[in-house]
Amino acid sequence: MFTDQHRQALSGLLAAQGLPPEIQVADRMAGDGSDRQFYRFAVGDLSLLAVLPSVSQPLCMAEARAANAMGRHFFAYGAAVPRIYGFAEECGLILFEDLGDTKLHDLVLQHGAETPEVDAYYRQALTALAHLQTETRQGFQPEWCWDTPRYDRELMLARESGYFQKALCEDFLGMESLPQGLGQEFVFLAERAMREPADFILHRDFQSRNLMICEGKVRIIDFQGARLGPLGYDPASLLIDPYAGLPFAQQQALLGCYLDALAAHIPLDRGRFIEGYYYMALQRNLQILGAFAFLSKNKGKQFFRQFIKPAATTLHERLAASQGRDFPCLRTVVEQVRNFLEVGG
Repeated sequence: MFTDQHRQALSGLLAAQGLPPEIQVADRMAGDGSDRQFYRFAVGDLSLLAVLPSVSQPLCMAEARAANAMGRHFFAYGAAVPRIYGFAEECGLILFEDLGDTKLHDLVLQHGAETPEVDAYYRQALTALAHLQTETRQGFQPEWCWDTPRYDRELMLARESGYFQKALCEDFLGMESLPQGLGQEFVFLAERAMREPADFILHRDFQSRNLMICEGKVRIIDFQGARLGPLGYDPASLLIDPYAGLPFAQQQALLGCYLDALAAHIPLDRGRFIEGYYYMALQRNLQILGAFAFLSKNKGKQFFRQFIKPAATTLHERLAASQGRDFPCLRTVVEQVRNFLEVGG
């Protein structure tokens, strides 16, 4: 709810920018999987977005402080993020540049992912990602991170592979008697993923609904969960994104575009990157399935339910690759998941 405290804080932020402090909150915006609140309003000819922290989350103020600190840092280093006009420390309200309503996912739905216009936006997004991952490392403070400062083994096991097992297999599908070797395979996967260099900026939710199209430019939002991590996770997040369902050939072409962009910023061993990319994509696929199951069942956000089947299919196809031989228990579980989903709808 937009309270008097929020209104007073917002008026103060506007006045500090030399803008009229009298505002009338107009539209409350949807927040996808987030419990934060989003309000759009106009000040003269300027459209702004006020983002309020979630009152239901114990770390909501830490998340708001992270969004403010990271957003200002990324913007200062030329990343394609929205400008921040102000931050009210006492209530966590952040005043953002309004980027409009058009998500990259909207264009996929309207025109198709393979159309030249949409493909060009994907290429622009991956170029912007390469810049964010590499050029904003200078001066980035891990203490800004409200969640964890690094993408590491513990996070993978608890909140990606473990999330998949608990939220999807057990809670959502009611699966019992999972193979005993499954946990060992998750450890192997995490340890293999940990071999990738991890001193880059990781967005961790870089997908088509977190990319806005504003005046012909791709802009990156929802970056408050950023931390240090490996390069491959974010491009995998975009390319295997079940919202868009990119064909494999397009994924490969776009991955080549990303590597070209990355090579303009850092020395790059493409062969090593591609080898590690498989495991990054596998980790992300497990996280997606856990998150969509949790949001559907526990949060009652039914929008996400429709994407569970496509994400399970992508995981099944990924495990069919030669590297998938190292995960026989997971392959068995994914077959069972797909059978459950077919029966349950």
